[in-house]
Amino acid sequence: MLALSRKKNEAIVINNNVEITVLEVKGEQVKLGITAPKEVPVYRKEVYVQIQEANKESNDISAIEALKGLL
Repeated sequence: MLALSRKKNEAIVINNNVEITVLEVKGEQVKLGITAPKEVPVYRKEVYVQIQEANKESNDISAIEALKGLL
């Protein structure tokens, strides 16, 4: 993991097309602005984990249905 220090209105650039800017710092909370192409999905990690779990469950159900079809 790369750890960087940034102040308000400072940014980092990832892969030439994603920019993350520190918009505000209040106590322990940091507000970030993310500029990325529309085809680049950006999720909060807890939402991303939920999506991955839902996809895994869906794949598991599909596999079970496929196996039932073979019997």
